[in-house]
Amino acid sequence: MAKARTIHVCSECGAQHPRWLGRCSTCGAWESLVEESTGAEPAPTADLLAVEPSAAVGKAVPLREVDASGAPRLATGIDEVDRVLGGGLVPGSVVLLGGEPGIGKSTLCLQLAAALGGTGPVLYVTGEESLEQVRLRAERLGDVPGRLLALAETRVEALAEPWREIRPQLVLVDSIQTMRTAAVDSAPGSVAQVRDCAALLSATAKAHGAALLLVGHVTKEGSLAGPRVLEHLVDVVLTFEGDRGHPFRLLRAAKNRYGSTQEVGVFSMGERGLLAVPNPSELFLAERHAGSPGSCIVPIMEGTRPMLIEVQALVAPAGYGTARRTCIGIDDARVALLLAVLDRRSDVDVLSCDVYVNVTGGVRVAEPAADLAVALALASSRLDKPIPADAAACGEIGLGGEVRRVGRLDQRLREAARLGFGRVLLPAGADAKAPGAEPVPVTEIADAVRWLRDA
Repeated sequence: MAKARTIHVCSECGAQHPRWLGRCSTCGAWESLVEESTGAEPAPTADLLAVEPSAAVGKAVPLREVDASGAPRLATGIDEVDRVLGGGLVPGSVVLLGGEPGIGKSTLCLQLAAALGGTGPVLYVTGEESLEQVRLRAERLGDVPGRLLALAETRVEALAEPWREIRPQLVLVDSIQTMRTAAVDSAPGSVAQVRDCAALLSATAKAHGAALLLVGHVTKEGSLAGPRVLEHLVDVVLTFEGDRGHPFRLLRAAKNRYGSTQEVGVFSMGERGLLAVPNPSELFLAERHAGSPGSCIVPIMEGTRPMLIEVQALVAPAGYGTARRTCIGIDDARVALLLAVLDRRSDVDVLSCDVYVNVTGGVRVAEPAADLAVALALASSRLDKPIPADAAACGEIGLGGEVRRVGRLDQRLREAARLGFGRVLLPAGADAKAPGAEPVPVTEIADAVRWLRDA
């Protein structure tokens, strides 16, 4: 029998080191090495059910003769989830769902299991809760279908017999950090356990054509817990975002082998669980206080869907020392750039003031199309002059103060017109029209400030 030894595994890249180091020599991550014990345990089998390989395995076939319609998607029954997945779950695919504790991952999984289309059974494996707790949450969410089966188990090997008997079309594991395999001598949640358990479950799901959804925790930095190889093992990586102080939840795809990664699903957390929001613009603007200085509406694109959100800014005199910059929902560096351009390319003094910028509803804006709206909100707050209630703004701002065009202006303009915004500030030369919305062309940021003063 081989002698047990200790190695140190990097939680970021999975590299092994004979001793502890402050920095991983493979990926360069600091404080990422975790101690693991290795012994003479056998390596995990490639498949939980240990089926015999078919005759087609290992045989090369012409790619144009492969029938892509042989694996139709499974509609989840939740339109917002289908939008992010690209049309539904693909049989044999592995999906990793990550999010902060308490954000609603287990609730979403249970609703998805209850609403999943098809005729096959669904297996819900919980390693964090008892079956009684799952039942109480299911009753709160609505009717529980008879084909939804639950299992409280943390041993991966114990899933072989239920998987063989039930032959589920979908298996949900909540969460992968609680699972363990006897082939690895370490605690659940360690790098080796997470890696081997995910590989074993993934191989089984692909061998039997069942969709697999793994729930994963996130670290304090916001990244998925466990080794980076976990994200490479799966086909789809979904992130569930939101602020606990707001009812809105956003579902995004960080990786998707079967669809786009630009789509986003919007949910609202209520007493009956997560409710899909087909029209998020109206929800985000429901509590808007028109006529207040420092508020500007911007149409952004989330995948193929335009959404209108409110950007708020507050410019106040600095007390002493260095002026303060606080940003929520938008990149700090982007706001600092806009402040510098606004100060140098217009007659608005903002560098000597404390600046606070907030995107309402818990939404995070990453695209540069919101530059013009943020700059107008800052100028509005500094000048103490409100932006007209029927006006919105969209455009990218360069370092020279010029307003640049952004993509899909027609869709943004139509969404603004649908919600009653009759004027939209756009880059000069943009060929975008929509019934009910008048484009207001601006060439430079100074033109937008002059328009604000005259409005």
